[in-house]
Amino acid sequence: MKNILIIFILLSNLTFAQTDSIKSFKVALGVEAGLYVASMYGLNQLWYADYPRSNFHWYNDNDSWLQMDKFGHSLTAYHVGLVGMDIMRWNGVPEKKAIWYGGIYGSFFLTTIEILDGYSKEWGSSWGDLIANTSGTTILISQELIWKEQRIQLKYSFFPSEYAKHNPSLLGENTLQQSLKDYNGQTLWASLNVSDFLPNSNVPEWLNFAFGYGAEGMIQAKEFNNYSSLETFNRHRQYYLSLDVNLRKVKTGSVFWNRFLKLMSFIKIPAPALMHTEQNKLKFYPLYYGQ
Repeated sequence: MKNILIIFILLSNLTFAQTDSIKSFKVALGVEAGLYVASMYGLNQLWYADYPRSNFHWYNDNDSWLQMDKFGHSLTAYHVGLVGMDIMRWNGVPEKKAIWYGGIYGSFFLTTIEILDGYSKEWGSSWGDLIANTSGTTILISQELIWKEQRIQLKYSFFPSEYAKHNPSLLGENTLQQSLKDYNGQTLWASLNVSDFLPNSNVPEWLNFAFGYGAEGMIQAKEFNNYSSLETFNRHRQYYLSLDVNLRKVKTGSVFWNRFLKLMSFIKIPAPALMHTEQNKLKFYPLYYGQ
């Protein structure tokens, strides 16, 4: 569910991204702060308000979803921070400030959610989530400092799975909900830009190779499998190799559409893919969207 922050933040920032008239660090920081406050208030009202509160506590969920949720946290921190950088740059903020102040936006955002989780009786703060958040931000900022670009992007793809119908209250009752809540249908990617690593080649600068991770057979958290009447399935991991398009390197001739494509760069473009499972099975997909 927390991955809804990706869509919320990206679309919220799109409106501001169309404005070039204000080029001030204080204004850019103020806009991000305003979005942060509004998002936290909305999330609290829509998600936490209906659940009982408790004293702050920790909850170990590191093996609950075969680490799909942890990769999701890294991806969210990465892309919210990337949009934070873009907002800073589009408003003329000096590069080092844009990298650091914009880049840590994702971790700061998600750390607040961990605090809210810690005070919710239904959940708890997770040190695994905090590590994942920090990892996503580290991947983002380190590439800017070393290469001055994102040669390796974290991405997301989804296709409705057969498992959601077995527990729709948790995994989602429609496609939109499932795209956010059903880990079985999600694949998370590390997408490498070929031309960045082979600058003297004739490879198109938008072409990427992508390495994906997914898992299925999960209709509830692992720790509840033995205490529920729900049917259990074979939980297993899956690994992918595929092609991809670097939307941040596609030039349209329009400032608006160039920025829009950058905001949408968290989506893995459907392409041929090869899957390998923990059971040592191989499967080729002529066009892969998600699991």
